[in-house]
Amino acid sequence: MNFKRFFAVVKARNLEFFRDRSSLGWNVLFPVLMLAGLSFVFSGDGRGVYKVGVINLPTAQSSFIETKHIDFVDYNDVTLATTKLEHHAIDLLIDFNLKKYWVNEGAPNSYLVEKIFQNDHSDYQRITTQGKPIRYVDWVLPGILGMNMMFSCLFGVGYVIVRYRKNSVLKRLKATPLSAFEFVSAQLVSRLFIVMFMSSTVYIGCNIFFDFYMLGSYLDLFIIGALGAFSLITLGLLVASRSKSEELIGGLLNLTSWPMMLLSGVWFSLEGAPSAIQTFSNFLPLTHLVSGARKIITEGASLADISFHLWCLVAMCSLFLILGSALFSWNTER
Repeated sequence: MNFKRFFAVVKARNLEFFRDRSSLGWNVLFPVLMLAGLSFVFSGDGRGVYKVGVINLPTAQSSFIETKHIDFVDYNDVTLATTKLEHHAIDLLIDFNLKKYWVNEGAPNSYLVEKIFQNDHSDYQRITTQGKPIRYVDWVLPGILGMNMMFSCLFGVGYVIVRYRKNSVLKRLKATPLSAFEFVSAQLVSRLFIVMFMSSTVYIGCNIFFDFYMLGSYLDLFIIGALGAFSLITLGLLVASRSKSEELIGGLLNLTSWPMMLLSGVWFSLEGAPSAIQTFSNFLPLTHLVSGARKIITEGASLADISFHLWCLVAMCSLFLILGSALFSWNTER
């Protein structure tokens, strides 16, 4: 490992990015516009129906469970469910076995759903709770930043490597003392620096105007962000490891990014979704990035609390990096 050559490639790649004003401007402007638009559109609660948490679903038929325009989410952890109720993520929490329910006295929707529930179950014990509501813009923030990081990582690495290969830049670099490991490592470090720098800048700048909700540690948020970005970068390296066609790599990157954008909890929670979709989403790196960051922001989770997401990202980083390095070619025609 020659660090002089390594840092020379890192410096060249960073200068190439920051001198491209259109790319730089898009990385800053896109998430800002998304946050501003969603903040305006979802200035209220951000949900079109009521959502009720359920513990111990009733075995007998219940007319309340069949109520239209109410989504029911099954919970096993009472603490987690009450936390979501405090944050206005659900409107009511019911335990049918113990015949008691929790209501958030500071939430208008909770008041309305309670009135509907009491029509059929007036003998249940009532437990009150309160908490600060989380705006939709606060909830969706990790998803928007994660999605922006995903596109920057995948296309920033994938297109660049394919362009280098198509223009015979890689072929010329192969004739230099630069090794494949040094080149790939420099690309990864350069993109990681760019992504984290731009994401941090966007977050800090938008926080001045939106005053984002934050319960956890900023250091923990940075760590999960860096690990998630690195997993997406290595995925981009894997996708572009052998392709020379810009048309092909565009299709492959879109095929990779769109499922993550739709099924990683970016825009809406996957709670209550079919188990097959939830299982599939766990194989997507963006899912663990967004879920981990969201728990830190909205629930005050520590790194130990999101250890499952961290280990999944570490495993994905290792797998993508090993496969991408093994399949990487300087000048393949495929």
